[in-house]
Parts: sequence; C-alpha cells; structure tokens
Amino acid sequence: MPDIRSLLFGDREEEWIRKRETENIIIGYGYKKFSKPPIIGKNPLIRSNTVIYNDVTIGDNLRTGHNVLIREKTTIGDDVLIGTNTVIEGHSKIGDNVSIQSNVYLPKKSYIEDNVFIGPCACFTNDRYPVRVKYKLRGPIIRKGASIGANTTFLSNIEVGEGAIVAAGAVVTRNVPPWSLAIGAPAKIKALPPKLRVPNRI
Repeated sequence: MPDIRSLLFGDREEEWIRKRETENIIIGYGYKKFSKPPIIGKNPLIRSNTVIYNDVTIGDNLRTGHNVLIREKTTIGDDVLIGTNTVIEGHSKIGDNVSIQSNVYLPKKSYIEDNVFIGPCACFTNDRYPVRVKYKLRGPIIRKGASIGANTTFLSNIEVGEGAIVAAGAVVTRNVPPWSLAIGAPAKIKALPPKLRVPNRI
C-alpha cells in the first residue's frame, strides 16, 4: 500500500517535508535602528518556529530543534546542537561542539565553554533573590568538557569546573570543582569515578 504522503504529494514529498521543517522561522527579530543583523555560519539546520534575534553571531553547522529562542547579543560557536523548546537569553556565550538538549533554560549572561553537554530540562538561574532586592545578574559558567544531567537546577552565579559531572536531578547551590561529581538535592560534591575522568564524546 503506498504511503499517504506519496499519494498526496508525489514527487513533491521532499519539498513538502523541507517546507514543513522550516515553517515560521524568524531570523533578525527585535530590530532596532542601531542593532546588527544576525550572522549565521555555513550549513545550518534551523527547524520550525525558531526565533533568532538581531545581534546574534552563530558559527558553522548549527542544528536546532523546533521552537528554539536565541536572544540578542549571544555568540554561539561551531557544531552546536540546541534542542526543541530551549531558551537562550541574551548576552550569553556558547563555545564550540556543545550539545544542549530539549527544554533547557539558559538565562542572561550564561557562559558555556567548548565540548559541554547539557541534558534535557536543565534550568539555570541568574538572580539570587528574584524581585525582592536589587541584585546584579550573574549567570552560570560551565567550563570545558563538563556534563550536566537532566532535570538539574542551578542557583545564580554557579561555576561548574572543567570535566565535572552534575548528576540528573541535582540542585546545585555552590560551585562544582573540576573533574568532580555533584549529586543530590542540595548537591554534594564527590570524587569523580576514574572511568568517568575522560573527555566528552559529543
């Protein structure tokens, strides 16, 4: 029995898929007189309903899921994956070869170095006392080769050291030293098992 899409679209099936894949993408949102248009490198794959603001610079081989938001004054390196429904607030920097899974929230002033993995539904914050007192926004700093598990929560101004792992479900209230393991709620720092003291394979 022929596939229903073949019956409906015939030789135009590939064209239909490509059109659906890229519907409602907005690149250059938030235009102001003195803002710069976004710069996007070679071979991007940007899926439907993604919004990329002005004043954004992105390297080669970007891949996004659907409904991604990338706000102004954000810089993203080469070979970066950004999963469906992820939000990257403005004034942030993301390095090369970074994998950000679905439903991640990165607040304003996030700093992510190279070869970092961020699991689904990780939530980072940048305001220690929301709407209560005047407070300077301080986003997370995730150092090279760190791995962040699913459903993790970070207080503001947290630094995760190079090669460290934050276990799924952890609530991180203090800095995580390089090549260590943060686990629990609130997270406790433990030694990283020897078998995990290796680079990320992203």
